[in-house]
Amino acid sequence: MSLKKILVISGPNLNLLGKREPEIYGELSLEKIHLNMQNMIDETKHQLAFKQSNSEAEIIDWIQDAYDRYNAIIINAGGYTHSSISIRDALKHFNGFKIEIHLSNIHAREEFRKTSLLSAVSNGIIAGFGDKSYYLALKAIELNLNEG
Repeated sequence: MSLKKILVISGPNLNLLGKREPEIYGELSLEKIHLNMQNMIDETKHQLAFKQSNSEAEIIDWIQDAYDRYNAIIINAGGYTHSSISIRDALKHFNGFKIEIHLSNIHAREEFRKTSLLSAVSNGIIAGFGDKSYYLALKAIELNLNEG
């Protein structure tokens, strides 16, 4: 099996995980989630890269830079999920596997959170499982990358 590279992008306010509304987003920090993901994948020949930003432009640059460099992207775009046409367009252009994730069930929350601009350009969506949304996305990507 050849090396597969997976980029994990987390958007605005996700740097506050564990502190910000833990009843909605959980008590684990983003760093702990990343460590758990790394531990999950250490036995494979896959490589993970983790990025978090509150800046839309930076997230777009990362997605554009991933073209032909990564096999897959896991993205939790936070609030940009509902507002960023530019992130959507960058994801649409990305030539690898893409999974949109959310810690909370966006469809059981405020009306404005129920619309995702990213879903139509993603291969799949995982929402509502807290930190496990990240782990489930990783497993889904592993299954899909191992098929090829």
